[in-house]
Amino acid sequence: MAENVVPRVRVPRDASAGDSVSVRTLISHPMESGMRRGSDGNLVPRQIINRFTCAFNGAMVVDVEIHPGVATNPYFQFDAKVDQSGSFEFTWYDDDGSVYTETAEIAVA
Repeated sequence: MAENVVPRVRVPRDASAGDSVSVRTLISHPMESGMRRGSDGNLVPRQIINRFTCAFNGAMVVDVEIHPGVATNPYFQFDAKVDQSGSFEFTWYDDDGSVYTETAEIAVA
């Protein structure tokens, strides 16, 4: 498990039915490609977040496959249409088998 991995999400607290809301996510992660050499001259082992998903009330909204070319601390921003109150569930999958999750609630009037 990567040290100091911190997922952060930003979702509006409320919206009107049918609104498209802006969702932003950031996860603190080193995203080592496995191609960089450390100060000792040896390759730094690969360790990346290789997949990111977001579901709203159990329905998939975003499913992204991530490759080593993505920079440190991957950031995603996307819009999601909300018709009812509910919960977004965000999941990041790490090469080492670690899974990081975060949730955010939104109230729809």
